[in-house]
Amino acid sequence: MNIELLPALSDNYMYLLIDLDSNEAAIVDPAEPAKVVDAVRKRGVKLTTVLTTHHHWDHAGGNAKLLHFVPGLKVYGGDDRVDCLTDKVSHSSTFKVGSLNVKCLFTPCHTTGHICYYVTKEDSAEPPAVFTGDTLFMAGCGKFFEGTAEQMYKALIKILGQLPPETHVYCGHEYTVSNLKFARHVEPDSDVIRKKLAWAKEKVSNGEPTIPSTLADEFTFNPFMRVREKSVQDHVKQTDPIETMRSLRKEKDSFRVPKE
Repeated sequence: MNIELLPALSDNYMYLLIDLDSNEAAIVDPAEPAKVVDAVRKRGVKLTTVLTTHHHWDHAGGNAKLLHFVPGLKVYGGDDRVDCLTDKVSHSSTFKVGSLNVKCLFTPCHTTGHICYYVTKEDSAEPPAVFTGDTLFMAGCGKFFEGTAEQMYKALIKILGQLPPETHVYCGHEYTVSNLKFARHVEPDSDVIRKKLAWAKEKVSNGEPTIPSTLADEFTFNPFMRVREKSVQDHVKQTDPIETMRSLRKEKDSFRVPKE
């Protein structure tokens, strides 16, 4: 498979997922349809599918215009609020994009209908990919707009966290530097976080994306993936992972990112 990052709006990412065997493609969260059509034309691929992670305008708001440009697309999503939804999916729903296998992972919290898309290719040495929308960010997670700490714990640890460690993570926004500054606040003695923050700052200053991450890496620096670690629990003075998740998100919501 080939995955092309397409920046959108101020800090969103759209992803063009291409099956190299069939030349069939899917687009994840096409917030800027004109950019999508241009990328599809340049690559000479056949766009057949829209993978919508959730209904928020900066992820699903471009669906209608994209269908105007490319009629007949299948629009997948887990929420009736997704614009132009044609195929509603639930946890463990599966379908194909060309020869690529797509498995839907229901991860409610940021919204009640949030879906992550896990993509694999049989008999391939390349790592799987997961498109996590606003559930899992590099070094962070989405706000609990419509859900609870219990739900985010299940989403991050029990669902996404159980995927193969080498899985590449493609999230919905470029929030990495600010997320790592919060991670450093939570675990100030972590060399892993310090080095990752320096790396992310350099990438961003060069106009380059910090995406993708891997699940293995997230467990080393993402505080919301590390809620079972004593160092993270001690920071919020909790001993239970779910209460740690709740306390971390509350703190992050009011955290003022230091200027450096």
